[in-house]
Amino acid sequence: EKQTEDSSSTECSEPGTMDLKFTSSRKYISISVPSKSQAMSPHIKSVDDVVVLGINLSKFSKPTQFFICVSGVFMFYLIYGYLQELIFSVEGFKPFGWYLTLVQFGFYSIFGLIELQLIQDKRRRIPGKTYMIIAFLTVGTMGLSNTSLGYLNYPTQVIFKCCKLIPVMIGGVFIQGKRYNIVDVSAALCMSLGLIWFTLADSTVAPNFNLTG
Repeated sequence: EKQTEDSSSTECSEPGTMDLKFTSSRKYISISVPSKSQAMSPHIKSVDDVVVLGINLSKFSKPTQFFICVSGVFMFYLIYGYLQELIFSVEGFKPFGWYLTLVQFGFYSIFGLIELQLIQDKRRRIPGKTYMIIAFLTVGTMGLSNTSLGYLNYPTQVIFKCCKLIPVMIGGVFIQGKRYNIVDVSAALCMSLGLIWFTLADSTVAPNFNLTG
């Protein structure tokens, strides 16, 4: 028993940090585990808090929270799609997709600054280089999507956007090594086909396809 105590020992130095000492092999391993208070933003009081548009939904049941979040996604996306189609229906606006992107991200930046001032949480959690890469890819995605409306009508663009889940899953398999079961694949196919079918149901808009778009 004494030999076992001498060969290995475990010590806890402080809350959130676990130190393991192995005296026989003369190795020292330190594993730091951040506490919940360190991992969360200061305006979130509990790890179970669900805050949407500054409103804490934690007082509602899980199904109610899910319903509110899903309804919000649908409502705001429908408003966004309607306004985008309305803007590009204005005569002479189709060549200005990148200008619309500039206006969009200008407002995104303003809203982001307002949120930072309200929650007083200005800690950087990931490197600045990662922010720049994500920002570049996001601006490129939105800019090219808006520009495509200069060559395609809105329903055609929606069809292609609805199908992007399939190449994303293929990329996940070959690039990230992910594995999807038959349920995941079936759900992706059903969602894509359903959205395409729903969009094609709009018979009042004539199909308009351009390879550039």
